[in-house]
Amino acid sequence: MSNFMKKITITLDDRTARRVRSRAAKRRMSVSAYVGEALLKDLIEDESYLAAYRAWRAEKPFPLQGPPQPFPKREELYDRPVFRRA
Repeated sequence: MSNFMKKITITLDDRTARRVRSRAAKRRMSVSAYVGEALLKDLIEDESYLAAYRAWRAEKPFPLQGPPQPFPKREELYDRPVFRRA
């Protein structure tokens, strides 16, 4: 990764700009550093999600075994002590 930093200009409405300045100040950061960190975090999360999605899609389907079974009845699912009211 390059250490070269690219300058960009962004336009924010007054309310958003105030909130960004406030959050950056609370973290003792410049607005520029705060916005850069927020964008990087968002990009990393997006890449992580896409990687997990691709891994899931790459899995081969597995055959179900045995004859088809009916779904359980609602009463069977909720007939447990944790769901009973005292």
